[in-house]
Amino acid sequence: MRIGLTYDLRDHYRALGFGEEETAEFDPPSTIDAIEGVLRGLAHETVRIGNVRELARRLAAGERFDLVFNTAEGIEGPGREAQVPALLDAFGVPYTFGDPLVCALTLHKGMTKRVMRDAGVPTPPFCVVEDERDLDDVRLPFPLFVKPVAEGTAKGIDGASRVGDPEALRARCREVLARYRQPALVEPFLPGREFTVGILGGGRGAAVLGTLEVALLAGAEPDSYTYLNKERCEDLCAYSLADRVAAAPAEQVALAAWRAVGGVDAGRVDVRLDTAGRPQVLEVNALPGLHPTHSDLPMIASAVGLAYAELIGSIVRSAASRARARFQERSAPARLPRLDTHPSAAAPSA
Repeated sequence: MRIGLTYDLRDHYRALGFGEEETAEFDPPSTIDAIEGVLRGLAHETVRIGNVRELARRLAAGERFDLVFNTAEGIEGPGREAQVPALLDAFGVPYTFGDPLVCALTLHKGMTKRVMRDAGVPTPPFCVVEDERDLDDVRLPFPLFVKPVAEGTAKGIDGASRVGDPEALRARCREVLARYRQPALVEPFLPGREFTVGILGGGRGAAVLGTLEVALLAGAEPDSYTYLNKERCEDLCAYSLADRVAAAPAEQVALAAWRAVGGVDAGRVDVRLDTAGRPQVLEVNALPGLHPTHSDLPMIASAVGLAYAELIGSIVRSAASRARARFQERSAPARLPRLDTHPSAAAPSA
């Protein structure tokens, strides 16, 4: 296959004046090198495209691909991860990972939690604070946890994200609203163990890849898997395959969450235990990071003995299978009547 690669590079946006945290979700060149190396090793032709604007230019010029391997995060707005899938849908080009609806839904943690709640997936109660007046409606027990509603890579989460009183809650929400220009998600702080569950495939065919427990080491920011802890995970965090007693219930709710939001190909679900030791879904990552050694999903794969090349190959096979099924649906005989024979069609004038 001729496979295009869409991505956002940290170095590109830094050169344009964006800061370290603003570009934290973007790929280093080594990630794209690794993905491309695997694809070429599988005898695919690869084309480096880049970000959504470059993709738009190429598509408008008539260039086409059998498949696009998409890791582009977008630069701004709650729909930024949906931009590349939407553009590819408009041109009829298949791609890896979620469609525009899935990508937009899962980036917005409040919307994700509403869908999970409706599907019966356990997730902490929450409030979305769009401005300070919404704080008057927060009726949740302290301590609470505050984070931006539509960020990844733990951006906006640090040692002060856990708040213990109304004054601290107001100050933290005010900071999120001003700094990230988006609503704040407020939910009860969960004190239990933290897991990240890797999933392959989608729908009824989705299956758990493995589950890592995340533990904080000495010197780490307290209470959670913060931006700093994640960026310096080699020094501040310890990862281990979760024991089966703890993993089984966490995997059950993670798989339910993945299916509820429509995840495909591969991704992660973050789970934490509440005060009673019950797993609660925090968020769903439908567009996972794929650095071979630094990103959580490849780390899960490595922990269960799945090589990086096998992980990437699995993602491509899953996406290609969905593309074939979609093509077959389009090629099936039309089931709708022709417009010119529809009973409601006007008769030609004499």
